[in-house]
Amino acid sequence: MKLYHGSYLKIDAIDLTKAKPYKDFGRGFYLTKFHKQAKIWADRLGQEHKTVGMISEFEFDEYAYEDESLKILSFEKYNEQWLDFVVLNRSHKNKMHDYDIVEGPVADDKVQTRIGDYLNGEITKTDFLEELKWHEDTHQICFCTVASLQFLKQANTGKMVSKFLHIGEPIVEKLVTDFGLNEETAADKFFSSDTFSKLAEISNKLYEKDWTEIYKLLLNELKL
Repeated sequence: MKLYHGSYLKIDAIDLTKAKPYKDFGRGFYLTKFHKQAKIWADRLGQEHKTVGMISEFEFDEYAYEDESLKILSFEKYNEQWLDFVVLNRSHKNKMHDYDIVEGPVADDKVQTRIGDYLNGEITKTDFLEELKWHEDTHQICFCTVASLQFLKQANTGKMVSKFLHIGEPIVEKLVTDFGLNEETAADKFFSSDTFSKLAEISNKLYEKDWTEIYKLLLNELKL
C-alpha cells in the first residue's frame, strides 16, 4: 500500500523520539493513503515554517496485518470506540498505549472542535456520532514502535526508514558470521527478541548505546 506524509521537509529516516504525544492515536509517525489529505498537511506545515510543504511517499508491507508479533488496532469508520480512543490519547493524564500500529479516521479541525463541545457537555455522544456519519472519508495510520517501521520503506528507493536501521544491520550481519545463520533466521531472532523490544521502547534510550553493547545483550538473552 502506498502511503503519504505531509510535512515542511522531506522525510528520509523516521525518528520516533521526535514524535509528539497527545495525538489522535498517540505518539508515532503518521501517514495517510490519501494524497489529497497529505497535501493539506504539507501546505499547512509549510506555511507555519515559512517554506514549501513537501510530501514523502512510502510503501507499506501489508503483511504486517498478519504478523502475530505486532499489536494492531484498526477503526474502519468513525464510531464510539474511535471517539473514546482519541479522547483518551489526547488526555495529558493518559499513558501511552501499547499498540504497534493504529489505523482509522482523522480528527480534523472540525471534528476536534466538536470533540471539545462533547467534552464540555455541549453535545451528547449520540448526537456527535450521528454528525460523524456525514463526515467525508479521511484516513491516517500511526506507526507507534520501531518494530512497526520494519514494514515501511521509501517508495522510490525501497530502503527501510527506521532511524535504528544502523543498529539492526550490523547485529544481523554479526549473527550470520558468528553462528553460521542465514540472514532471514538471524533477522528473525533479532526482531522477535526482548532486546529489540527494549530498543524499540524510546523512553529507555537504549538506542543511544553502541550496537556492540546491544549485541551483547542479545547474545545473553538468546544464550548464544
